Amino acid sequence: MARASTKENKNIYHKTRESLQLTRETASELLQSITPERIEKIENERSLPHPDEVRVMAEKYKQPGLCNYYCANQCPIGRQYVPEVKIKDLSQIVLEMLASLNSMSRQKERLIEITVDGKITGDELQDFIHIQEELEGISVAVETLQLWAEQMLANGMIDRAQYEACKRKRIKD
Repeated sequence: MARASTKENKNIYHKTRESLQLTRETASELLQSITPERIEKIENERSLPHPDEVRVMAEKYKQPGLCNYYCANQCPIGRQYVPEVKIKDLSQIVLEMLASLNSMSRQKERLIEITVDGKITGDELQDFIHIQEELEGISVAVETLQLWAEQMLANGMIDRAQYEACKRKRIKD
């Protein structure tokens, strides 16, 4: 067995591979399309991973959060538009989502008042920004729930065939 790295401040790709107790060589075999040398460059931050490499790592390592991490932190466009989300317990996700939805429920009348004329005036701007932040909170909660579901599917905690059948059925209905 290869010895574990003693490097401090390992990046997420390095930590993920080591948490699976894979050497770069065995990881390369699992990933099929990424060489050990390329893995080393990514882990030592001498090169950023390509989106397709992250997607392969996320799938083969069964860590869908790698895709969100890449988009939120390394993709030039995603850094501006994609919030980083962390997997949480389902109960925490649901409670945060309900809190955000309840807050928005109270704010919806104000949002209508602000936007009815199609413009936002100076005296409306503070309230509009607050509502915008509440909506961003809902968006992050939804993304967190999606990531949780993807992680449960990857780990086999949710039956993929049954999940996909249910989704197809809902689309038809």
